[in-house]
Amino acid sequence: MQGQKGVWGMHSFAWWPTLIVLAVATFTDLRSRRIPNWLVFPFLLAGIAVSGWLHGVSGIGQSLAGMGVGLLIYGVLYWMGGMGAGDVKLCAAIGAWIGPGQLFIALVITAIAGGIMALCWAAFGGFLGELFTSAGELVFDGKTSGGPARALDNPLKRKMPYVPAIAIGTLVSFFSH
Repeated sequence: MQGQKGVWGMHSFAWWPTLIVLAVATFTDLRSRRIPNWLVFPFLLAGIAVSGWLHGVSGIGQSLAGMGVGLLIYGVLYWMGGMGAGDVKLCAAIGAWIGPGQLFIALVITAIAGGIMALCWAAFGGFLGELFTSAGELVFDGKTSGGPARALDNPLKRKMPYVPAIAIGTLVSFFSH
């Protein structure tokens, strides 16, 4: 995976499966706020297998490192209450396909897209003030009991589907890496 540029090389193998999985995950997240395991786990295993097939042991190592970065970063966000478990698993699976370097770029772009989406979601939902209040408590008081997600986790209509942001960040990363 290292040394490959753009959507060619390993990334040409990763582009189409990633695009398809992100399209299905976006649809299910928007419809039911869930990302099915039947979609994510085979995608993760295929990412490790393809990396190993194309690059041998070093490819498997890069794939596992990408998976680990996804689990670590989104796992912390899940633990803080700001991310669903499906988002964590999807990010780990994406990391297995694109490796840690490109995943880091994808996560930065995802954070920007997700932040803009969250502000719009809260503004149109009428709870922007609550979002800023709970985010301020997290940042300035160190409270993690709900954090910014506290304003979003009751009721279901306040839960923002995050896969669209993950999709934007991941797909843009193919052209920036």
